[in-house]
Amino acid sequence: MTTTCGTLHGKVALVTGGGRGIGAATALRLAREGADVAVTYVNGEEAAAEVVRAVEALGRRAVALRADSGDPEEAAGAVERTAQALGGLDVLVNNAGVGVLGPLEGLGPADVDRVLAVNVRGVFLASRAAAGRMTDGGRIITVGSCMVRRVPGPGGTLYAMSKAALVGLTKALAGELGPRGITANIVHPGPVDTDMNPADGPYVAGQAAMTALGRFGRAEEVAATVAHLVPRH
Repeated sequence: MTTTCGTLHGKVALVTGGGRGIGAATALRLAREGADVAVTYVNGEEAAAEVVRAVEALGRRAVALRADSGDPEEAAGAVERTAQALGGLDVLVNNAGVGVLGPLEGLGPADVDRVLAVNVRGVFLASRAAAGRMTDGGRIITVGSCMVRRVPGPGGTLYAMSKAALVGLTKALAGELGPRGITANIVHPGPVDTDMNPADGPYVAGQAAMTALGRFGRAEEVAATVAHLVPRH
């Protein structure tokens, strides 16, 4: 068994879309620091199960929940299921997201509905449910995108719009929940090496050139930033 540093012992975290990429790295980082963790997934059942096994190997409790953030009942229901399985909820990491990229004229109503359902409505509903479950001092952390500030090329209109909406949502959550000691923050990663945007993909050169280090970020680096926003004992 790997020993954790123990700073998050007693905390329960839910990471949506936690079966892969940034979500999986975040779940593992929080577990290493002592938290019990729930992760949601839609199609990657085995990948989510692997995250659960890795968390349990760290000596922490874990559960994988199939929940589509684009479904209103499932988005909010994941919060309640986490609380029931792990005994409460202290941290919500809104990580689940979808990206439909393509020329503006090729994006139809169904694309808009799906992206906004997952990337915006799902975050709102999960955050609302979490606020009702958290005791004072909880944390809501949302994974946004650098495309809120700069879109590197054509095809990102819908995705950028959905992530920009999260900025206003996060600011409003912070103001409304602040009196209870619940903070709301958003993390905007640059290009990150994941299976959705691999560092050996066709658009690497242009994306990497926009970064200060000239390279893609790693999921573990984003996870460290998310973990930094969670209070320690």
